[in-house]
Amino acid sequence: MNHKPPYLPACAGDLSMKLHPSRAGARLGRELAAVWLRDQGVVRELADDALQLVAELAANAALHGRVPGRSFLLTVRLADAGRVLRVEVTDTRADAVPTSTPQAPPRDSESGRGLLIVAGLADRWGVAEGPVPRKTVWAELDLVRDAAAPLREPDPVG
Repeated sequence: MNHKPPYLPACAGDLSMKLHPSRAGARLGRELAAVWLRDQGVVRELADDALQLVAELAANAALHGRVPGRSFLLTVRLADAGRVLRVEVTDTRADAVPTSTPQAPPRDSESGRGLLIVAGLADRWGVAEGPVPRKTVWAELDLVRDAAAPLREPDPVG
C-alpha cells in the first residue's frame, strides 16, 4: 500500500497556443498537451483524462467554433497551487455557445457526444463569454482528491 502524499506537479508555466481550426490543429494541440502534461509530472490516469478533455474541446472548436482565417486558442494550466488542471479552448464563434446540460444525440448518430464526454470526465466545466466575439469553453480536473474518496465513481452495473 502506498502511503505517500499526493504528488503536486511543479507549476513551470502554462501551455498556450493558437491552433488552426481543423482536425490537424486539434490533433497537434492534443500531442503538445501530452508532452506538457508529462513534463509537469501529472499521473497517467489523470493525464489520460486531461488529454481526452483537450481532444474533445479542441475538436469542438475546430468543428463548431471555426471562423475562416481565425485560429482557436488552447490553454492548459495548473491552478490552485498545482491542485487543479484547467483546460481552456477559446474560439471566435460567440454565437455558438454550448448549453450547460449537453443532450445525447440519437443512438445511431456518429457524432455529438463531445460535451457529454467532457461532462463525464471533468470535475467542473463551463463556458465564459467575451470579449466579443469570443467564447471560452473550459474544464477542470482535480489533481488532488480526498484520500478517502475514489478517483472516479464506479460505473453502475446493469
